[in-house]
Amino acid sequence: MQQNKELVLKVSNLKKHFPIKNSIPFKKVTQHVKAVDGVSFELYKGETLGIVGESGCGKSTVARLINQLIAPTEGTVEFQGVDLASLNTADIRSARKSIQMVFQNPYASLDPRKTIEYLIAEPMVIHGIGDEAARKKRVIELLETVGLSDYHAKRYPHEFSGGQRQRINIARALALNPDIVVCDEPVSALDVSVQAQVINLLKDLQKDFGLTYIFISHDLNVVNYMCDRIAVMYLGKIVEMGTYEEIYSNPQHPYTQALLSAIPKENPFDTKDRIILSGDVPSPVNPPSGCAFHKRCRFAMEKCAQIQPQLDSLTDTHHQVSCHLFEQTK
Repeated sequence: MQQNKELVLKVSNLKKHFPIKNSIPFKKVTQHVKAVDGVSFELYKGETLGIVGESGCGKSTVARLINQLIAPTEGTVEFQGVDLASLNTADIRSARKSIQMVFQNPYASLDPRKTIEYLIAEPMVIHGIGDEAARKKRVIELLETVGLSDYHAKRYPHEFSGGQRQRINIARALALNPDIVVCDEPVSALDVSVQAQVINLLKDLQKDFGLTYIFISHDLNVVNYMCDRIAVMYLGKIVEMGTYEEIYSNPQHPYTQALLSAIPKENPFDTKDRIILSGDVPSPVNPPSGCAFHKRCRFAMEKCAQIQPQLDSLTDTHHQVSCHLFEQTK
């Protein structure tokens, strides 16, 4: 599938280590939080790449690194062949026209003092697109595109429900006709019935405008419905990547198997396939040596504690896994 598609984004060995400083007076860096620690993937035009994992695994940090809201410690983010990390402030702002974000919290991501018309038109004002009349017309078009009405333009965020606010956020993200939309848990703060409406809206918009999505979520059912390919993250690294059929029908990494076994079933008393992980997620300040998952893995070997496995392809397909269990079968 990927061989016939246009590559729009390439992330290589992306790292973000946040410094921890001691107290006054010295403010010396003593440790680092390794939020993202060597993430690599490719994104192709028109597809939806899902990124899943437990809270704190680095999903949202990856989103902010892609959009250059924070600078990477190491690695590259290449959009259409250009490394975004090497651009100056003006060029990064220009590049953001093509990479927009929909944030998790629809209540916090809209300025309560501004009208909806102002909020949706603001990206166009910042980038100098159109005159006032053209921007007003574009705002009305966008509101109608996401299922709202023209009279909503003069209202304020507090007058809308959570689902409506997220529709407004989506409209704002589309204002600049982006190539990529990064959705950072866009439905996790919404009721289940509203989640379905927003997800279907995103799929319809992708079909209508040829959008490319990076969809970040902890809800595996949503990811299964929404995504073409899925990357599973654990403690700042991708441990498995493949199509949604490969991940859901044939999970290979022990962590992926445990995640999928935790999906609620129709019969809550059916626990025969449930995998219970022991221990807690290690601290990203001081991650374990070797494979970061080895202390919780039921298949851990001596080698797992010493050598970090690489994310390699299992077969001729694009299914990749980072686990020593499969090195002998390649």
